[in-house]
Amino acid sequence: MKRGQSSTERHIIVITGPAGAGKTTVQDYLETTYGIPPIITHTTRAPRAQEQDGVDYYFETPASFAALDLLEDVQYAGNRYGSSWDGVERAWQQHSIASIVLDTKGATTYQQRLGDQAVVIYLAVPDPQQLRSRMLKRGDTPAAVQARLHSAETQRDLALPRALQQTGIYVPNQDWEQTTQQLAQIIEKLSND
Repeated sequence: MKRGQSSTERHIIVITGPAGAGKTTVQDYLETTYGIPPIITHTTRAPRAQEQDGVDYYFETPASFAALDLLEDVQYAGNRYGSSWDGVERAWQQHSIASIVLDTKGATTYQQRLGDQAVVIYLAVPDPQQLRSRMLKRGDTPAAVQARLHSAETQRDLALPRALQQTGIYVPNQDWEQTTQQLAQIIEKLSND
């Protein structure tokens, strides 16, 4: 058995999409509604207001980040982000389904490394103005929003990558009721696997 497998099937719901698409909102909803624990990831970026170490992220120094046993890691807007095998196992100890928020590059890595155990949900918001509005509402400064929307990473994340087009689940996140209905169908399918 390779790392990440067990006798009972375990899954990771990988939530991806552009900045401002609602990835954290969906992850919070999965935890509150279905008891699906989030995999807490690591980052070298500074915490936003109200973010807590060990709850939102593990905030790392470049040296502590380099020492981690990572499943995947990426550089995004000048900072490092990654998920550790220990974080995955801790989430799986709580529930056979866990969730993680990743950019599309990280989602592709999860799909490649974990195969069917990784269920990729791509959240789409077709209107760029809605993305801008959501980022401002969550507390990002106008300058940070402008930089983020024009970054190479955000431009990459505006579409479902070719590597995920056969397996990724496209969820337009414009109407919350429709989004939650799609999530319910996904959870029901995973629970019956």
